Amino acid sequence: MRLPEVIPIKYEPDYRTNLIGRFPGGQFFADVTGAYQEGVAVGDDWRQQMRIYAVLHRFDNSGHHLGSDVLFAGVRADGNVVVEQAEQAVTGWLSDIGPVTFCDIAIRPFRVDYDGVIFGLIDETSEDPEETHGGPWAELYPQRLGFHEPWNGEYDT
Repeated sequence: MRLPEVIPIKYEPDYRTNLIGRFPGGQFFADVTGAYQEGVAVGDDWRQQMRIYAVLHRFDNSGHHLGSDVLFAGVRADGNVVVEQAEQAVTGWLSDIGPVTFCDIAIRPFRVDYDGVIFGLIDETSEDPEETHGGPWAELYPQRLGFHEPWNGEYDT
């Protein structure tokens, strides 16, 4: 079992994929997301451990990854000012690549490592029945959106 070469992602206004679509140079996926650095043991101080990032991934019209902008805005414990800073960065980046149209996209798996955090659409298909999702599976990190058959752009969280 294998992933399709290109994986559709459905645009959902006011939800987890509300900042995806097309721009004159191709497709994009933008987000403000929380993530933990690899190897961090999350405990009672999770707000100090969760890092807030602004992210803009760009793809060509065939879904190939062209590049990513990532900004570490601060830790969750610093409150709304960190989220607002990340949102301003995303708004600025979208303005820079604009005009943009929010709509469904279709992209290929990719990976970007930044600041000890994995960003990307990763093939997590496993042959091990203990670790399988029941077939081919791609996971978007760090958002943890899982894509699978019937490959219609819908995802599991």
